[in-house]
Amino acid sequence: MPIKIPADLPAYEVLTREGVMVMSDDDADRQDIRPLRIGLLNLMPKKIQTENQFARLIGATPLQIELSLIRMSDHQSRNTAAEHMESFYRTFEEVEATGEKFDGLIITGAPIEHLPFEEVTYWDELTRVMDWTQAHVHSTFGVCWGGMAMAWHFHRVPKHILTDKAFGCFRHRNLAPASPFLRGFSDDVMMPVSRWTEMRQEDIDAAGLTTLVTSDQTGPCLVHDPDHRAVYIINHLEYDSDTLKQEYDRDVDSGTPINVPANYYPDDDPSRRPMNRWRSHAHLLYGNWINQIYQTTPFDPAKIGG
Repeated sequence: MPIKIPADLPAYEVLTREGVMVMSDDDADRQDIRPLRIGLLNLMPKKIQTENQFARLIGATPLQIELSLIRMSDHQSRNTAAEHMESFYRTFEEVEATGEKFDGLIITGAPIEHLPFEEVTYWDELTRVMDWTQAHVHSTFGVCWGGMAMAWHFHRVPKHILTDKAFGCFRHRNLAPASPFLRGFSDDVMMPVSRWTEMRQEDIDAAGLTTLVTSDQTGPCLVHDPDHRAVYIINHLEYDSDTLKQEYDRDVDSGTPINVPANYYPDDDPSRRPMNRWRSHAHLLYGNWINQIYQTTPFDPAKIGG
């Protein structure tokens, strides 16, 4: 089954070229199927790139997905055209006012790691979002800063500033092969990492959360929070092949001190084309999340969060 997105959303053409099945609103309305309703609360500056990355992953399952794009109400994007935001996004306040419910919600990362959570301009609204998920979302996936924010809000798990940026592709260990989120996962997983902060295992343990995937070099990565029907990943399986390259080139061009991303370029040579060694696990993880939602979400959306 395809993912349902507006036919004029840029992701529609991108995913069609890649062979991902997509469906317009008109085509979906002709099918007598209850699609899984997945929201994307997009906090990233490059909205369109992020839309493509997550739509590609959640649209690769056999289930029909209806993707809804959501933004913070009072925060204006400076990197994405206002016309795009007006055409395809709803504010959280608009979503909240409808009382609608979602089978799943992805809360993305945001490039604000250096700030204490409470100093983020939209923190008060984001705490409303996280509390709202408990009655209106069946399963929430917090990504990078979004996952750290949820762990802090619900459990007071702190984020710790790193002296050097964790940047590159690092090996991770599968600690829970029997977890439904890790079906088909290898014992050893390569994953893109790009962050100045970390969560520490002792804090996760103290909060009663379960680490599913970790790295000897960059620490805990995938954390399960069953009490809040949530999963937190603080690394970036959704990244495109060249996303780390874009970040590296940006910092080089601006004169910002940055190391060559580790284990990313062949022979660590930035003049060579980087290799994608995480794509299959990205599809597995998000496919497993979608499948777990499908297996457990109420057929009647009104019962979500009950």
